[in-house]
Amino acid sequence: MQGIDFVVDEKGHKKAAVVDLKKYGTAFEDFIDGLIAVGRKKEPKRSLAVVRKRLSKK
Repeated sequence: MQGIDFVVDEKGHKKAAVVDLKKYGTAFEDFIDGLIAVGRKKEPKRSLAVVRKRLSKK
């Protein structure tokens, strides 16, 4: 795929990717946002009202 290069180990296994952010920056940001959301899946949820109240105190 043009704009994405893979770093491989000595056996040819893909270990990392180099992404052209000028070409795929928006899609990459969406990908990262998805990873963050998955990582926060088990965090406690708060209602919008609670968040607004907390922010207004600051």
